[in-house]
Amino acid sequence: MDEAVASNQIIIGWSKAVELLDSNLDWHTFREAMRKCYYPDEPNLRRAGNAAGHMWRFIREMKPGDLVVVPHGSEFCVAEIAAAATHDPSKIDDDTAFRRNVKWLNDKHPMPRTLARAALQSRMKAYGTCAYATDLLGEITECLEVAGQKQRPTFESDLHNRLVRETLAEIRSGRLESFGFESFIQKVLKGLGAEEVRIIPRSQDKGADLLATFLVAGAFRLLVAVQAKHYRPEPPVGPEAVQQLIQGIEAELADLGMVVTSGTISKEAAQLAESFFEEKGTKIELVEGVQLASLIVERGLSST
Repeated sequence: MDEAVASNQIIIGWSKAVELLDSNLDWHTFREAMRKCYYPDEPNLRRAGNAAGHMWRFIREMKPGDLVVVPHGSEFCVAEIAAAATHDPSKIDDDTAFRRNVKWLNDKHPMPRTLARAALQSRMKAYGTCAYATDLLGEITECLEVAGQKQRPTFESDLHNRLVRETLAEIRSGRLESFGFESFIQKVLKGLGAEEVRIIPRSQDKGADLLATFLVAGAFRLLVAVQAKHYRPEPPVGPEAVQQLIQGIEAELADLGMVVTSGTISKEAAQLAESFFEEKGTKIELVEGVQLASLIVERGLSST
């Protein structure tokens, strides 16, 4: 592997079968050439055909621009094919004569096999020298994309992200309307540890849709005023929602405020919340749909 990376090449065996580079050979004569060179005494073409298949893929089917995955121990490297196959007679005794020039990707750095998804990990265990992986091109390119990230994906993070996406989709398009969304947020807040969460009747609404009480350190009670907005991603929640919440915070003498939406929150709304904090010292937490879904996945919903 070290030689391959240093020379910017991929290497395969069966080095004595020089005539395999003859482009005039069809599959049958290609296989026969392999049989005569390596398996002349075999009673059938099974071993010759298997070996010829590996060489056919290496010599004929790989094209410049294709990606190739090269496993090595607990790691693997990915390269881009740069040129046609060649044969170096000086390497026959080492059985490393057949080669192809490549460009090693990821700055030539190997990647742990655990970075790959299950299907690619399984394919890298394929019995043989050269296996197809065209159906896994997306997984190969994904590995290259995430290899340089400080926080590399794991099974757990992939599962978490998928659950968040599916939860968010259900919140946005499932069996919820505005009143139902308030009840839903009530369960979310209880799941986060609220002692009590009261939905404010519309006739008594002073700017907060819900009031939640949290007990901190077993001694301090904090009252949180909440605005619940069941929105699509667009348009985002505007500053009017924050302004309504500010009125609710002041009317209910709340310690904190929270705008919770299934959609997104505008820059103007965020700026107003920040201005209120700078002026009054009261924090307003802005929870967008993705964060809401993540809270549900991580903390769950109260059943009461």
